Amino acid sequence: MNERPDILVLGGGGRQGDAWMTGVLAGLEDAHGIAFAGCDHFVGTSAGAIVAAKLAAGRSLRRPVSSGVGAGTEVGAGTGEPSPWPTWAVDSAMAVAAPFASIGLRLASRPAEMVRSTALGALSREAEAAPDFRQAFAERRVRFDGRVRIVAVERESGRRVVFGGPGAPHATVAQALTASCALPLVFAPAVIDGREYVDGAVWSPTNADVAPASRDAHVLILATMASRYGPWNAALRAATGALLLAEASALKARGAHVRIITPDRGSAASIGTDLMSDERLAETGAAGYAQGLRA
Repeated sequence: MNERPDILVLGGGGRQGDAWMTGVLAGLEDAHGIAFAGCDHFVGTSAGAIVAAKLAAGRSLRRPVSSGVGAGTEVGAGTGEPSPWPTWAVDSAMAVAAPFASIGLRLASRPAEMVRSTALGALSREAEAAPDFRQAFAERRVRFDGRVRIVAVERESGRRVVFGGPGAPHATVAQALTASCALPLVFAPAVIDGREYVDGAVWSPTNADVAPASRDAHVLILATMASRYGPWNAALRAATGALLLAEASALKARGAHVRIITPDRGSAASIGTDLMSDERLAETGAAGYAQGLRA
């Protein structure tokens, strides 16, 4: 990566995903002398929305406090592991899928809304309140100014809502973050202007297709949940990877240049099976940082 991307897309991934994405971006910054806070646009879903809001607010990314990733391994040390998805293979797949991706995503939109509406309606609202971001992201610090787009799903209709995008309901960044992080069965729906919203990952773990990408725009996508390596649910990882490919292909059909980063073997091992776990967050951030330095 020789220059900062125009658009940064940050997917869901719970607390572990937040730590990994922060580490990767910090490593890329240090390796290539760029600053992601200067991107033209950010698209964030769930944990990725938190990282995107921090960057839009001009905050510095956390760096590892220790010099190691696991026992006896220096941060930034190469593993000799080849990329699991060679660039040529990803580019070829997107080129083949590009003519059909945008049409397919549009055609699938209405049935997807109906399925999600039915499923979300059957789930209990009884859960702890979703995180409150009003203090951390006060309006005086960060606002929707056309740069940030935060994805959630309206509970009753099953419709995807992109806060900060054209035609979106009015909300503060803090309200949108609460909505985008309201994971069903873990947190209660977030209420904004009388409507209930849940985690944007209910629609897609990345929602990359809503990025405002035009011809020759450079888009970088970080997708915690699309790792080849696990160890979390293999079926979920496979579904995430397939959907991500379709969304990235839709961007490529617009003429955008797309790059995707997912957790490598070391990062995936640190993330573990529970994306919401508070354990090993420092280790996951350090593994992400090392991956960013090598990427």
